Amino acid sequence: MGMGKKELLEKIRETGSIKAAATEMKISYRHAWEMIKKMNAIADAPLVVKNTGGSSGGGTVVTKEGEELIACYIKLNAAFEAFKTQICKTI
Repeated sequence: MGMGKKELLEKIRETGSIKAAATEMKISYRHAWEMIKKMNAIADAPLVVKNTGGSSGGGTVVTKEGEELIACYIKLNAAFEAFKTQICKTI
């Protein structure tokens, strides 16, 4: 997972919509959906679940596993940045 996929998950969480998330990221809906399909296929459990219409109008949610992946990415990135800062001081 990279920065773009993390951002897509965050935008879906914020908007409840793949289309709105894609619009905010300035990417096509199709590209966003392909990213989601790839992430869901690799993960042990779905990271994003799309709910179809109905009285509530459907929507898309980031699952508990998706939330955990976002948190893990943020922690890992922070640890890398700290490591990079430390290494660069010694060079």
